[in-house]
Amino acid sequence: MVGDLLTAALISKEGSVDWLCLPRFDSAACFAALLHDASAGRWLLAPARAAATGGRATARRYRGDSLVLETEWHTPDGTVRVVDCMPPRTGGADLVRLVEGVTGRVDMRMELRLRFDYGHIVPWVTRSDGDLRAVAGPDAVWLHTPVETRGEHLTTLADFTVGAGQSVPFVLTHHPSHLRRPEPADAERAVTGTERFWADWMSGCRYDGGWQGAVRRALVTLKGLTYAPTGGILAAATTSLPEQPGGTRNWDYRHCWLRDSTFTLQALLSAGFLDEARAWREWLLRAAAGDPAQLRIMYALDGARRIPETELPWLAGYHGARPVRAGNAAADQLQLDVWGEVLDSLHLARETGLAVDTTAWDLQRMLLDYLQDHWDDPDNSLWEVRGDRRQFVHSKVLAWAALDRAVRSVHRHNLPGPAGRWAALRDRIHREVCDKGYDPRRNTFTQFYGSRGLDAALLLLPRVGFLPWHDPRIRGTVEAVGRELCEDGLVLRYRTDADGGDVDGLPGTEGAFLACSFWYANALHGIGRTDEARELFEHLLALRNDVGLLSEEYDVRTGRHLGNTPQAFSMVGLVNTARFLSGRPIETSARGTAQTPGSPPPGPGGR
Repeated sequence: MVGDLLTAALISKEGSVDWLCLPRFDSAACFAALLHDASAGRWLLAPARAAATGGRATARRYRGDSLVLETEWHTPDGTVRVVDCMPPRTGGADLVRLVEGVTGRVDMRMELRLRFDYGHIVPWVTRSDGDLRAVAGPDAVWLHTPVETRGEHLTTLADFTVGAGQSVPFVLTHHPSHLRRPEPADAERAVTGTERFWADWMSGCRYDGGWQGAVRRALVTLKGLTYAPTGGILAAATTSLPEQPGGTRNWDYRHCWLRDSTFTLQALLSAGFLDEARAWREWLLRAAAGDPAQLRIMYALDGARRIPETELPWLAGYHGARPVRAGNAAADQLQLDVWGEVLDSLHLARETGLAVDTTAWDLQRMLLDYLQDHWDDPDNSLWEVRGDRRQFVHSKVLAWAALDRAVRSVHRHNLPGPAGRWAALRDRIHREVCDKGYDPRRNTFTQFYGSRGLDAALLLLPRVGFLPWHDPRIRGTVEAVGRELCEDGLVLRYRTDADGGDVDGLPGTEGAFLACSFWYANALHGIGRTDEARELFEHLLALRNDVGLLSEEYDVRTGRHLGNTPQAFSMVGLVNTARFLSGRPIETSARGTAQTPGSPPPGPGGR
């Protein structure tokens, strides 16, 4: 992935830009080969022999702690390097590709096939001031390069040779078609400036735990998934990459989920990125503002509420996985845990010194008022199941957490509120979950009241302070997850065939969920099985691709990533687990709120 904090491009090992949405992450793609084939749009830049055969690069790497990507081919004629980046935006969006000759002389091939609206629209291409100009409705793209190009079969082609010490630039610039084109970026300066931008940003990193390289790459990826104008962090850069090969569990993740807020704040705060944490918190406050009954589980990058889901039937899908979707209908679901996540996030912000003003507390009280009346409603769970609503245990526990944080805020920060009433309801929910959501025969909490199935989200009960790690019910739950949800050491969210197979209302299965696998490593450490926790964490790190990225899921049978990529939830899990296993609590301004891994969390759940 390369990106400019407003959008991102995905580049294959063959040197092809197979995915790019312009001008922002959730815009329609102009390169959509990832979800179809080359006819849906791509930009290939590779040695001519490799381009003809689909040959993969010899090596790829990022330059330091940046999103400047280097791709190298060692050919019989010499070695060539392609440097890709998207410089921080000052006008139009630029995708810069710089071909550098390393040794010998290498014949190169460039194929540019722009297809707007997810591969649906062929643009009108003309020449303007020596550059190519492609227009389709509101979009205009210019290609600036000294290389002579030609058009064949609605594709722009170029053949050229690069020798040792030479460099050949290509700059693709997007701008609204009704505006005058911006000046094209100078490719070499853009690469240098982009590398400097990332170095300056990473200089603020304060993470001092183990696995430094992996954590720093994860943090750069999270920053790359940030929509700079608002501070929102999207779940992934793609849509419709399948959770099952050839299956229908294909969703659009180019949006911001409230659920991810606490985990993301923990990762950013632990690494010292207070500005990003503050921007994410402010996005959260704006998104959650308004009638608490209308709180959504996800929002658009700018905080817009409507994310209608449509299907794109002209795309065949990744390796035939259909349908391809734009938008996400899960935005309309009831998932009560998001009230708890929002309130837990704002509590964390307050405890770590990110000042929250009185209007934010007013919003929290409104959310609490709603939760008091609806905490016992059945919902769709954090996994956004499309089956019947149920009394999911994780949702109840997050309602407990919301009330617990409210009580603490009143007592610790002298904020106004009915702490006694909140504490009474908190304790009532605690008793009910322990009574109805716990199976004493198997010594484990269950996915929902009366369920035989398990849920990886149960691993989070100690994290929110519901029960301490040393409680035998927690140990039993962790052990049950290990027995029933693990495949080759990695963790499924839940068994799709549990409780009659109608829990999520969808056909097929899915791979191991990487965020849940990080949670399991945390849980193993929490119950004292530290060696196993570290072994699992190292195994998860080994699943990253050649440049350190993780998708949503992993297929242990085929050894392939599944789901959308790169996945923020997975990268956040990596950062937080490295911190947890390194014994690095989040430093806070409030006495007694920093939690050391392996110790009982604060709060009444430890009774």
